[in-house]
Amino acid sequence: MEHEDHEGREDPKGYGGLPESVEAAGRQVVDAALKVHRSLGPGLLESAYELCLAHELARRGIPVRRQVALPVEFEGLRLDAGYRLDMVVDDMVVVEVKAVEALSRLHGAQILTYLRLSGMKLGLLVNFNAVQLRQGLRRFVR
Repeated sequence: MEHEDHEGREDPKGYGGLPESVEAAGRQVVDAALKVHRSLGPGLLESAYELCLAHELARRGIPVRRQVALPVEFEGLRLDAGYRLDMVVDDMVVVEVKAVEALSRLHGAQILTYLRLSGMKLGLLVNFNAVQLRQGLRRFVR
């Protein structure tokens, strides 16, 4: 997914050329998300999925931070504009959790912007409201 104002792209097949450590962290997130989705199914709030996903990753020994502040830099100023990354996994992967009817281009633009502002290379957009989670998974590489 290319957006004129955002560098980066959707990388559905995982050909981002990222270091193996980043790829491994991404695989752990997807595997944990599948487990959470199988257990809970669609229909809950984003916050419930976020908590369960963070718990499952922590149970696996994978470092995870939730609701990480993301400042905006503009003309040399670092501004706290209230943006928060849902999850940062192993200080390498941005995870944006959704529970919406369908993912939109705006959701993709949002995660690409988060990647650019955070300096991270891999972002996963996970919509737990999908009947099958693979339909709600999107991978983005910057």
